Amino acid sequence: MSAYQDDIKNAATAIEAGGNSWETINPESVARMRAQNKFKTGLDVAQYTADIMNADMAAFDADKTKYTQSLGCWHGFVGQQKLISIKKHFGTTDRKYLYLSGWMVAALRSEFGPLPDQSMHEKTTVASLVKELYTFLRQADARELGGLFRELDAAAAGDKAAVQAKIDAHQTHIVPIIADIDAGFGNAEATYLMAKQMIEAGACCLQIENQVADEKQCGHQDGKVTVPHADFHSKIRALRYAFLELGIDNGLICARTDSEGAGLTKEIAVVKEPGDQGDRYNSYLDVEEIDVADMAEGDVCFNRDGKLVRPKRLPSGLYEFRKGTGEERCVFDSVEAIKAGADLIWIETATPSVADIADMMNEVRKEIPDAKLVYNNSPSFNWTLNFRQQAYDRFVESGKDVSAYDRAELMNAKYDDSELAADADDKVRTFQSDTAREANIFHHLITLPTYHTTALSVDNLAKEYFGAEGMLGYVAGVQRKEIRQGIACVKHQNMSGSDMGDDHKEYFAGENALKAGGANNTSNQFS
Repeated sequence: MSAYQDDIKNAATAIEAGGNSWETINPESVARMRAQNKFKTGLDVAQYTADIMNADMAAFDADKTKYTQSLGCWHGFVGQQKLISIKKHFGTTDRKYLYLSGWMVAALRSEFGPLPDQSMHEKTTVASLVKELYTFLRQADARELGGLFRELDAAAAGDKAAVQAKIDAHQTHIVPIIADIDAGFGNAEATYLMAKQMIEAGACCLQIENQVADEKQCGHQDGKVTVPHADFHSKIRALRYAFLELGIDNGLICARTDSEGAGLTKEIAVVKEPGDQGDRYNSYLDVEEIDVADMAEGDVCFNRDGKLVRPKRLPSGLYEFRKGTGEERCVFDSVEAIKAGADLIWIETATPSVADIADMMNEVRKEIPDAKLVYNNSPSFNWTLNFRQQAYDRFVESGKDVSAYDRAELMNAKYDDSELAADADDKVRTFQSDTAREANIFHHLITLPTYHTTALSVDNLAKEYFGAEGMLGYVAGVQRKEIRQGIACVKHQNMSGSDMGDDHKEYFAGENALKAGGANNTSNQFS
């Protein structure tokens, strides 16, 4: 017997026990509502998605073609439409996640208005967005199952089994969310409290970075300030305690290092014994050896190998690392974060280079063989220019004639149909599979894709609608494409829940129900 049929039977038993006053309740309607509400709490979601993500990690260890992907979302509707599209095009949500970008929360969700990615937005906004995303994904489940239930009612007796099989095999739109907790928004206690909110909302994976919380910058901007490992690891432990307290024992932590582009630190690490974590952190500081007599008023100095050294200190009070140590510090950060309890690492890089990422990850894997990377396929990179320049350099190295190209101007559209552009595009196309194989990247994400696609589509619509095309700008540029591509939102009343509301009206009021989906509903034009 299917779970649906079991629910009908169980509901009938409960209704019978309820007595005469319950006799108008239909057990099959109850079963349908239960099926449409599979996840009762955010912790149900967090546990379900943590199980998925752990299974995906194990599958990736066995087969590097099984990497996972996600797109950043800034609204529940965006995440919902992404998953509806994935199911439409691929028939499954397997290995497809959502990413919750702190950058987009700051830029699009703060009550202060658009903000830079500097942890200035409200702490609770991220947890609220996690909850919102899962609310919309649950509604996508309810809507899709509602359509199957109507199909079941309309089917001839001999066809009902086939429809019932679709209901029993229904795959939820609920997928893992990797949620950005920035640098923890304060001390370790603040990090723990915020993590609990995010997990209770449904997040199974939290991504935290090793910057100073009150000096935090976007990973692709200058001025980044890192913290000693002891400080960062206390926050990693705070995340783990939050997961364990809430019963999500296999929740995941992604530790991000911004050291590749971060040349500053706010603190000199505490050293307990030579060669320890703090000593190694300090070894990257840019220092000069001095005599005690050379110390100026207010100087900060420390002992290194029996010698007195003075780190270079900026007027801001920050200390500088030696130039050219970023990649080595990234490797050090990554190894130590995994030892401290992180499940995944995230390394920000200056450019999207397969070779550069693989070089760093190979060093990490010398100490942690199964270390897995999350990588940001960031819109902050000019992918076209970077990959065309990489192609140019490969052509030069192989002895090809590059006289037709200007390396500094390769973004120019005149090169779009060239051999070099085709070579570059092919490398962009295989970037994710190449780095999964060569750099052990388990998860590829794009932080801000929906931010950029919204801006692009609105620009095109505004140009056409307010220009010479008028209404045709919308009809030809949007609606006609929606209809022909089978975009669910063309029936926007259905997407907003109108048909589900009609179902419930019928459950609650029977033949007295006043439903919206009658003959005069203009959405019928899209049937």
